[in-house]
Amino acid sequence: MTSAAPRSGPRAIRKPSLRVERELQREGFAVVAGMDEVGRGALAGPVSVGVVVIDQSCRSGPIGLRDSKLLAPRRREQLVAPVRRWALAWGVGHASALEIVAVGILGALRRAGRRALATTGVRPDVVLLDGKHDWLNDPARDGLLAFAESDGPDGGRQKLPPVRTLVKADMRCSSVAGASVLAKVERDAAMVEFARTHSAYGWEINKGYAAPEHRRALLRSGPCVLHRRSWNLTGMPERMSEALTGPAGALRDGADDIGEVAADAGHEWAMMGVPIDVEVIRG
Repeated sequence: MTSAAPRSGPRAIRKPSLRVERELQREGFAVVAGMDEVGRGALAGPVSVGVVVIDQSCRSGPIGLRDSKLLAPRRREQLVAPVRRWALAWGVGHASALEIVAVGILGALRRAGRRALATTGVRPDVVLLDGKHDWLNDPARDGLLAFAESDGPDGGRQKLPPVRTLVKADMRCSSVAGASVLAKVERDAAMVEFARTHSAYGWEINKGYAAPEHRRALLRSGPCVLHRRSWNLTGMPERMSEALTGPAGALRDGADDIGEVAADAGHEWAMMGVPIDVEVIRG
């Protein structure tokens, strides 16, 4: 699927619909799962993936539904219950900062997406993924048989449906817009909760993204167990950043093994139901 170049100006903001989902259903994919991620570019906290599953019985999406980035926080929160009622099934999955360090952002997205699918209790016929790239399947292991049995979110076996990608699906497709709202609200709430025990970084406002006050706090206090320590957290040249916060991939002073940090962080991620399994993190 391809999308036309968006027009500039306020008219470029369109209301999402089920047009693409209905096209897929006409192709024979009766149960469609729209999927979107949030937190991919953050410096701290999890990457989160939402999924909204629809079938022919699902009519137009809730009034006011848009891509989560276009909605005010209060409006996003108000849409959660209507989206859940509207969908055939829904779910949100997360992958922790420790997993991002261990397997990379694409591997973490894959884990979060598969966890989201697993929570729905439904096996869709196709996944509609926002963007150009299929990060749900592992090209090194799934290949052309991505729809067959593949590694599950935590090392088990999971049957994955075929994936269709679509640029701006979060703006065009109601199922994907709903998924983005669910993921954004759940991740934002988690970052606000994390800010209670890590108050230096302003996460209740910046949600872990690279806001100026977040990077200033990193320079003052250094990173914590919820930061993605393999990233250039300060935005400075790499050598200068390492001098201030430690080398890329460093865990924290005095931690010789990722398991030690996993134990420290376990209670944080337990709030979100994200498993802290040292063997899983090590991959």
